Amino acid sequence: MAQDTGRSPLATAQAQLATAVEILGYEEGMHRMLATPRREMNVAVPLRRDSGEIELFQGYRVQHNISRGPGKGGLRYSASVDADEVRALAMWMTWKCAVVDVPYGGAKGGVTIDPKQYSTAELERVTRRFTSEIMPIIGPERDIMAPDIGTDEQTMAWVMDTYSVNLGYTIPAVTTGKPLQVGGSLGRATATSRGVVHSAQAALADAGVQLSEVTAAVQGFGKVGSHAARFLHEAGARVVAVSDELGGVHAPDGLDVNALLRHVAATGTVTGFADGDPIDNDALLALDVDVLVPAAVEGVLDEESAGRVKARWVVEGANGPTTTAGDRVLADRGVVVVPDILANAGGVVVSYFEWVQANQAYWWTEKEIAERLEHRMLTAYQAVAATARAEGITLRDAALTIGVRRVAEAHQIRGLYP
Repeated sequence: MAQDTGRSPLATAQAQLATAVEILGYEEGMHRMLATPRREMNVAVPLRRDSGEIELFQGYRVQHNISRGPGKGGLRYSASVDADEVRALAMWMTWKCAVVDVPYGGAKGGVTIDPKQYSTAELERVTRRFTSEIMPIIGPERDIMAPDIGTDEQTMAWVMDTYSVNLGYTIPAVTTGKPLQVGGSLGRATATSRGVVHSAQAALADAGVQLSEVTAAVQGFGKVGSHAARFLHEAGARVVAVSDELGGVHAPDGLDVNALLRHVAATGTVTGFADGDPIDNDALLALDVDVLVPAAVEGVLDEESAGRVKARWVVEGANGPTTTAGDRVLADRGVVVVPDILANAGGVVVSYFEWVQANQAYWWTEKEIAERLEHRMLTAYQAVAATARAEGITLRDAALTIGVRRVAEAHQIRGLYP
């Protein structure tokens, strides 16, 4: 089996693939094809700041696999982004799209920039320059971007406009996660969080437990974690702790999530919320709760922190929050992990819906989208759980096996270009 990988996202992704390949019995040539990105582009992204000063950033777009359809994946703005992180995220997107059976391959992009340090006008210039640089490999039939950490629907509007202006006509389907006014989809902003809660609900139901009977803690209170906490609260779960990059807040009797959301809207952080006690991120991961939702960044549940987890279920809202060593610890301790490539796939499902709507120039109702999202998530979960039971493997290995097998079958059916 795979060796301990520490916190490196790419090492974790590669180790997960190796496990799936071993279970499936694939030969080394297929393994190498599945492990290697199909296409990468690294670009220099110069910025003239509002002050007139010039700065230079590094940008990346990785298309890991396009055998099942065009590349699909977010665009991340973070000071820590590098090529290996983007490669890992693109690989996870490949398996995620296959698990929920949408006709995409996996891709991901990033610019090594801390967006909090730059004005809106500066971020617009960075986005438009990055888009212009990678235009040869993106497009509604090639590679479709979406928001990620450090980017939002406005970023996607800039990408769409830059691409459209260069081609001479409006092309909404080049991005997803756009504002509604320029071809976005109802339900997209909260889709990942809804998918997390659908996955949690399905995993609990397997044990005869309802969301209204459990306590929960959410690490990360951004686009995914904040809505996940709200939906858990609305479903009757007692959300006792949440955190962001600055700290956290804990209330054993349950947080008033709506009041907390108002506090965050006013202050920009969960810290300082009056109706709870301060808690740090490490302590939150070790709380005695039923459901833990890591919805922040990669690698937070490593061998050491996984050993302190008291939750019965871990539902991964973030990409790659559990390392290979952490996975082994959780499995040995009987913790059920609903893996990222299943649990947080709601975003790519509704991105697919948005892309379909844009291509048809016909938009669905919010009710239609919610019903179709729930159906996709529950169908995918049931397939993963059935495989896990039949093969005696974890939900992560089952999800990876399904995703990797579907991609490998597409490779085999299409054949190799001579």
